[in-house]
Amino acid sequence: MEATIEVSGLRKRFGPTTALDGMSFTVEPGQVTGFVGPNGAGKSTTMRVILGLDAADEGTALIGGRPYRDLRHPLSHVGSLLDAAALQPSRTARNHLLWLAHSQGLSARRVDEVVEQAGLGTVIRRKAGGYSLGMRQRLGIAAALLGDPPVLMLDEPFNGMDPEGIVWVRGFLRSLAAQGRAVLVSSHLMSELEDAADHLVVVGRGKVIADAGVADLIAAASGDRVTVRTTARTPAMTALANAGATVAVTGPDTLTVSGLAAQDVVTHLNSSAVPFSEISAHRATLEEAYMELTREAVEFRAATVGEGAEEVSR
Repeated sequence: MEATIEVSGLRKRFGPTTALDGMSFTVEPGQVTGFVGPNGAGKSTTMRVILGLDAADEGTALIGGRPYRDLRHPLSHVGSLLDAAALQPSRTARNHLLWLAHSQGLSARRVDEVVEQAGLGTVIRRKAGGYSLGMRQRLGIAAALLGDPPVLMLDEPFNGMDPEGIVWVRGFLRSLAAQGRAVLVSSHLMSELEDAADHLVVVGRGKVIADAGVADLIAAASGDRVTVRTTARTPAMTALANAGATVAVTGPDTLTVSGLAAQDVVTHLNSSAVPFSEISAHRATLEEAYMELTREAVEFRAATVGEGAEEVSR
């Protein structure tokens, strides 16, 4: 089975509210795709439609070229974690996995394998209701892996994780993609996705705002800004302005320069005998790139919620 998720033209309304408005993107094999957007952007609704939990009004959502409803033994095609609390709290974690495995014709040996992968070996016979949120996340990831699927979908897997758990999730996601799987991860934690994701689908108002590589999004947000640290602020501003740059004062001894590459800034300051202690090209964070892309979508949500609209999806 081909390891892809293909979402095309999804539209979905809940009463008067449009949750999805032509949502379209593809999750490719061999990479981690981050799925991000403000609250109410349609992320959770999209994932639910992909898994057949909600029906779209229009459009298609395919896993390996087929809708979820046509998959026989679906855990062998796609593993998902949408809600870490979706379990029977009085059942042991191992029994939780055993009944899922039994429903798909999988063995107890496979349960033991995913338990070790998820780092639950020492606590697997405890009741799941006593697990912390971070431990429930690990249990949910173990359940998603039961069928050794080529496609994985995880909604906010970093939530509740301690620092060690966050590092583990990042590395684990990358290892799954390195095996050729298609991995879709929804998260609000841009700093974690910056280290874990190869590609990003940014959504707002129920549609795709950006669909690009993480490195490309960061490069676009970084622009051509250069930071200059100098004790000769006025001569530096004059020299750089004469060279055609736009210069802004951003600190007592710091300038932000636009319109010149870092090496050209060095050349012009040297030729004017202006001393400096640092020249560095600005590198935006993924969070900065995300905030710039979603500014209008966030403002839209704030306005509509303030007018009494009900937020029905993330």
